[in-house]
Formats: sequence, structure tokens, C-alpha cells
Amino acid sequence: MNIEKNKKIDPQIRKLIEKEEKRQQETLDLIASENYPSKAVREALSSIFVAKYSEGRPYKRYYAGMENVDKLETLVEERVRKVFKLNPKKWAVNVQPYSGSPANYAILRGLLRPGEKFLSLPLAHGGHLTHGA
Repeated sequence: MNIEKNKKIDPQIRKLIEKEEKRQQETLDLIASENYPSKAVREALSSIFVAKYSEGRPYKRYYAGMENVDKLETLVEERVRKVFKLNPKKWAVNVQPYSGSPANYAILRGLLRPGEKFLSLPLAHGGHLTHGA
């Protein structure tokens, strides 16, 4: 979506979007859970697919009308395997968006044994709520 040409967006909201885009272009933020996707990625993320609830794995979902979502997700998974040269018989790929909290929990469960401790940073210094700080 070209924000400058889209007249349907409220002018005040358009202005804030433009300011945030400029801020991101001119600022280096060292926040692990944030990144600045390319314009092509942002356009895809703001496509009609944003209105589709697609819980579950491709071709195994229980909601109707998932055929295009399944094809899109499968295409992206295939591209990930290609980019990282992954054997599809050995590697499963999941490209669904995931929140940082369960991802952090999975990493901690994989690295620590029950009762072990780890050093975490306070929120103001780059820590995360899931780190217990």
C-alpha cells in the first residue's frame, strides 16, 4: 500500500505513519524483538490476508476458505528451505508469526534444566518480561 497516495486514510493517522517510517529509517534501535521489514514485506503483511484467521497447519485447518492461505504459507516454507538449503525430509519449517513470550520460553526450556538460573537484564536495559526481571 502506498501511504502517500491512499486518500482513504485519515490525514492525522497518515502523518503519524509517515513520522514513524522516518524515525525508523533514521534510528538504530537495538531491541531484539523488533526489526524493520522491507517495504515489500510490509505491503504483504497489510494485504487482504490480515483479515484471515488461520490457526493450525496448512491443509489441516478447520476453518473454511483457507485454500489461498495454505498455498501462500506452503510457498513461503518452501522458499525458506531453499534459502537455507534444508532437506525437506529432515527439516520442518513453520513461518507462522509467533509472539516473543512463547519463543523465549521455548529457548529457556531447551537450554536450562529445572532449577537452573540465568542472568537477565532489567527491562530498561534490554531485558524482557519473560526473563523475570
